[in-house]
Amino acid sequence: MLAGLSPARRRVVLVVLALASIGAAVLAGVVHQRPSAADPQPADQDRLGPVLLVPGYGGATGALQLLADRLTAAGRDATVVGLPGDGTGDLTASADALDAAATAALERTGDPAVDVVGFSAGGIVARLWVADGNADVVRRVVTLGSPHHGTDLAGVAGALAPAQCPVACRQLAPGSELLAELNAGDETPEGPSWVSIWTTRDRVVPPESSRLGGALELPVQSVCAGAQVEHSDLPRDGLVQEMVLAELAAGEPVELGPADCARLS
Repeated sequence: MLAGLSPARRRVVLVVLALASIGAAVLAGVVHQRPSAADPQPADQDRLGPVLLVPGYGGATGALQLLADRLTAAGRDATVVGLPGDGTGDLTASADALDAAATAALERTGDPAVDVVGFSAGGIVARLWVADGNADVVRRVVTLGSPHHGTDLAGVAGALAPAQCPVACRQLAPGSELLAELNAGDETPEGPSWVSIWTTRDRVVPPESSRLGGALELPVQSVCAGAQVEHSDLPRDGLVQEMVLAELAAGEPVELGPADCARLS
């Protein structure tokens, strides 16, 4: 192609091609060096920001408000997140509500990251929100009796009384599309640190469903063996509240055991 050009025009074309090659190489270098948004940097574990508490299925905030009040008394900035549709609608819409609450909390406080406590289905909402590109603004996620792998109650309701099983109910059934996607690969993506607190006496969410791969697992009875804590008791029980406070403290999540029972009870 260049053979048909005059010597002067040939030199111009060669210069343009050379500059284009240099520009492409520089751009490639810049792109290669730019940090990936998919690789969030862990939040400073020693800096305590606001705490957002996410209700479970049904969206009731009363029990979580008791926990929020306990956190506030301990000096933390704690807010219970209101969920659309009384927490029975699409859990991804609830994750959007958590996103709005987190944005407002960070703007209000100027902190770089939040802590999130999710009770029951609220733990699934928290995980959905983190997975949706928000791992870099979360320091810690604590779930309380959350059905990470579904609950048979939702499965039975969907099969026997589908009209009485709203969207969130169907999403919480074992093997649902939402849970299958959420649990595919890494259940606890990098960025925040993760803690799962649950009770062996749970008759709503099977204890094995509350296990979260990669999280610090804390059955209530591993701290106080005789604790009579049911599913609905988790946010309001004094022992559990103290466990949550311990796990939201500065530093990495802490192992708790029988030696801590008297101190936390």
